Formats: sequence, structure tokens, C-alpha cells
Amino acid sequence: MSWFKKGIEAAKKNDPAARSTMEIVLTYPGFHALFWHRVSHVLYRRHFYLLAKMHAQFWRFITGVEIHPGAKIAAGVFIDHGMGVVIGETAEIEEDVVLFHGVTLGGTGKDHGKRHPTVKKGALISANAQILGPITIGEKAKIGASAVVIKDIPDGATAVGIPAKVVRINGEKVRNTDDSNL
Repeated sequence: MSWFKKGIEAAKKNDPAARSTMEIVLTYPGFHALFWHRVSHVLYRRHFYLLAKMHAQFWRFITGVEIHPGAKIAAGVFIDHGMGVVIGETAEIEEDVVLFHGVTLGGTGKDHGKRHPTVKKGALISANAQILGPITIGEKAKIGASAVVIKDIPDGATAVGIPAKVVRINGEKVRNTDDSNL
């Protein structure tokens, strides 16, 4: 299945307001941003760095979603609403991830090489969450709105707060109040 078709299916699956394929293709800025990121990413991989960045910046202006052309994004990712989403150069996003508006997958300014987060399959990152540094958000993890995540989050966990703390794992409350579960 093509990434285009997976993008449409992701929008239909994750947005109850999605009424038709045509509506998604014509009006969803997250879909547009991901579509055009594919072009920017190809240019970037072929070492046309300036052209890739210019292309990405044009689509940032149009969609309100900033995706560095170096970011690796799998098919089936859904960006809901999109405005203010920022995805850094070394970020990696696996399939079936949902990002809401205002999410940042950014760096801390302290790291070299891999500087941005990896978001594993099926994770959900709520509105205005900030995921910072070369950390991993586990499969099917959920990050609460406005959380600031600076440590790895395990598979199936729910993390909330500033700094984010794991409050559930696989639906079960975490009773430990120290930071060792992060």
C-alpha cells in the first residue's frame, strides 16, 4: 500500500470529522505537510540541502507545520490540525503515530549526531507536548497535552506533566512516585 493511501486511511481512522478522501486531500494541512515532506526528504537524501530546506520552508509557510527535510517519517502518520508542529532533523517517526497541533519533536541544544526523538509505532502525542532530545517514545505510548518529555517513555505507557512522568503502563496506574519509572 502506498504512503499516500496510508495517509488517507490514517486521517479517516483518527479524525471522526473526516468525511471523504477529497476533503482530506484538499483541506488537511497535516496531510499536505507530510505529502510535501516526501519531496523535501528526497532532495535532502540526494544532498540538495539548500533546495530541500527552501522547499520545506515554503510548505511550512503554507501549512503551519515545520518538518526538517532530514526527518524520517513512515507512512500512516497523522498530524491533526497541524499548526505549530515542529519536527527536527534527526527525528524518526514510525507508522500509525498521531501528532496533535503544537507538538515539538526537538533537540535540547546539548547533543550531537542524533539530537531529536524517535517515536515508535502507534504512539499518540497530544496537543502542545514537547518531546526533547535523543529519547524514545515507546510503541503505543500516550503523551498528555502540554507535557515536557526529556526521558525515554516505555511501550504502552501514559506520561503527563512537566517534566513528564509515567502515570500508567498498559492501562494500569503506576503507584511508584519516584522518577525511576522514567
